[in-house]
Amino acid sequence: MDHQTLPALAAIASAATLVRFVRPQAFRIRDERPRDADAREALLDASFGPSRFAKTCERLREHRAAAEGLSFVAVDGARIVGTLRFWHVECGRTPALMLGPLAVAGSHRSAGIGGALIRHGLARAARLGHGAVMLVGDAPYYARFGFAPAPVEKLTLPGPVDRARFLGLALRSGGFAGAEGRVVASGLIVERRAEDPLRRAA
Repeated sequence: MDHQTLPALAAIASAATLVRFVRPQAFRIRDERPRDADAREALLDASFGPSRFAKTCERLREHRAAAEGLSFVAVDGARIVGTLRFWHVECGRTPALMLGPLAVAGSHRSAGIGGALIRHGLARAARLGHGAVMLVGDAPYYARFGFAPAPVEKLTLPGPVDRARFLGLALRSGGFAGAEGRVVASGLIVERRAEDPLRRAA
């Protein structure tokens, strides 16, 4: 074996190691099921900690059911590695959806799961006839999906919020028409169970 072959083999081995290291992790997105609740809450706890219950957007989710057909999980095998839900809200007489929380397991970050969940959720919301979506989140990240501050500039939330992080997206022309004033929860009211994490955080 000559001196040129050894470095070449070493480079191939190194490249193979790199390929194994950066190979995208397999995942698929499906609708959330009732039995997913514990794993979902554990993922949210790990991602945001107990302070998540103090966030302004939580006031729009507390004691409310998520919007029907708009709760999703990303799974790797049998493990839940991502979660996203949408919630019914109203702003003036305009119905809308609140997106979030979005969470991805630390072991699966940078695998495109968050973006896939968002695109999947927005497509489903549009198919179901929803016209407007809002969220509080990182503006540069959500801009790639079309979110911007302008659609929600006439709206306020039931608590403090960084206006630069309050974003909206119209899923159809005129989706935010007539939207003004305070955003309020409009989803189905649900009774809080004894094991509800909101009770644990109280």
